[in-house]
Amino acid sequence: MAEIIVPELAESITEGTIAKWLKQPGENVDKGEFIVELETDKVNVEVISEEAGVVSELLAAEGDTVEVGQVIAIVGSAGAPAQQAPKVEPAAQAPAQTEQAAPAPAAAEETSSSDRTIASPAARKLAREKGIDLAAVSPVDPMGRVRAQDVAAHTNAPKAQPAAPAAPAAASKDDGRITRQKMTRRRQTIAKRLLEVKQSTAMLTTFNEIDMTNVMALRSRKKDQFFDQNDVRLGFMSFFTKAVVAALKKYPYVNAEIDGDEVLLKNYFDIGIAVSTEGGLVVPNVVDADRKNFAEIEASIGELAKKARDNKLTIADMTGGSFTITNGGVFGSLLSTPILNGTQVGILGMHTIQKRPIAVGDNIEIRPMMYVALSYDHRVIDGKDSVGFLKMVKELIENPEDLLLGS
Repeated sequence: MAEIIVPELAESITEGTIAKWLKQPGENVDKGEFIVELETDKVNVEVISEEAGVVSELLAAEGDTVEVGQVIAIVGSAGAPAQQAPKVEPAAQAPAQTEQAAPAPAAAEETSSSDRTIASPAARKLAREKGIDLAAVSPVDPMGRVRAQDVAAHTNAPKAQPAAPAAPAAASKDDGRITRQKMTRRRQTIAKRLLEVKQSTAMLTTFNEIDMTNVMALRSRKKDQFFDQNDVRLGFMSFFTKAVVAALKKYPYVNAEIDGDEVLLKNYFDIGIAVSTEGGLVVPNVVDADRKNFAEIEASIGELAKKARDNKLTIADMTGGSFTITNGGVFGSLLSTPILNGTQVGILGMHTIQKRPIAVGDNIEIRPMMYVALSYDHRVIDGKDSVGFLKMVKELIENPEDLLLGS
């Protein structure tokens, strides 16, 4: 018999959520085969079985929060009978329970509602001991997670209050007007961190516009040759990444963070590239972007984007970034004020390219223009540096040959 334990995930991550069981009770599992997918604050992690055998018991349901070191499943020796399968899939066992006793349908219904409730392992254990339906417990946590103290409070509540469980059903009555969804762990984390950034930084945004004529022409001339030589397509992101690195070298306080009463100036250039996924926005990093050429940057971005869409990003992919670029233009955004990423003090927002009438000398011409935005922490960066940084990015993109020659 072997225990499946939540592994050490990262220094700052102590718990995760069961996203999906890849094996069910009674199914065979090979040594080294994935058995469960965990969702953490940053990435999804697949956990393997250290032994071959048959899954005999799942000790946590999908949606449960589990802690590092917690036993979440049992793998028995090959041929061993599966146990306690009703615990994870109560609905599937309802007919068998009905044959055993008349009240069984209600019991199966209670188990199902409890399994759908987000609760800590301690709360589930206490609820089982007390015979309490977790769905009837009112949590203090604003996110709706039931904790052990909520179960204890429910146990000690006056007997006149048992009718209270009907209230949640009335509050979220399915009348077709509202669909209530539990936020995923990652969406909760995104919401929490964005709010923290807004509340803990003196964030401002400065804007400029870039004439994309020259970079579009250069890309059009070179894209076929570039692809033949490097087996990767030449996009705009490599130009902007190169321009950002050059600007960060000239304005080092934009590549910094605050640590207490100290400013940490970063002498490396790990550029975060925001990627939209079904689970929310993630920001993997192009490591040492200053040492990479255009092809290497494009290849890194493509690889990271694929890993993000496939939920294959690692903790290492997501940590250590020094500055972030986000491109709302791919969704048609004309202008926005991006929010800082974590402890970073600067983020560049790109937007959609739109043809507009522009004064060129004494003439009016139609040019492909892009608005760009730099959000920055005013505690570290003054207006002069923020405007200078964005102006340098603009000048380099409008004269892309300078980027090619300097790469």
